[in-house]
Amino acid sequence: MAALAVAVAVGLAWQRNNGRIRGVRGSTPPGTHQEQAADGAHVGTGPVLTPAELGLPLGQRATLVQFSTTFCAPCRATRRILAEVAGMVDGVEHVEIDAESHLDLVRRLDIRRTPTVLVVGPDGRIAKRASGQPRKADVIAAVGELS
Repeated sequence: MAALAVAVAVGLAWQRNNGRIRGVRGSTPPGTHQEQAADGAHVGTGPVLTPAELGLPLGQRATLVQFSTTFCAPCRATRRILAEVAGMVDGVEHVEIDAESHLDLVRRLDIRRTPTVLVVGPDGRIAKRASGQPRKADVIAAVGELS
């Protein structure tokens, strides 16, 4: 009975967090960018992605970066959602990255599953991320928060 209760609790927690868009922590792990505050202290801004890493210029408003794998069914649905948002909102680009072919980025950005979606600002800073298939409304809201 205890094992069943634990399994149900873990399953419900996983389902609740699946595809949920979250802010990126302000800590500054290796390979990230730091800004200097007015008082001289360094303020962590999270990981930064460059156009060279993405293979295309960053969107003027945001770039939706999707890490996928070949046989990932939720990745196909996520691709459609992100393409729709990029088509609806001016200045938003969508980039899909094959996680298996870009293991250096996967490790640096701590991508643990596919699909993983990163909402990147025009400066290359990762503002939000979601593991799993996000809802279209949540993606639109995350892009809106960058403005």
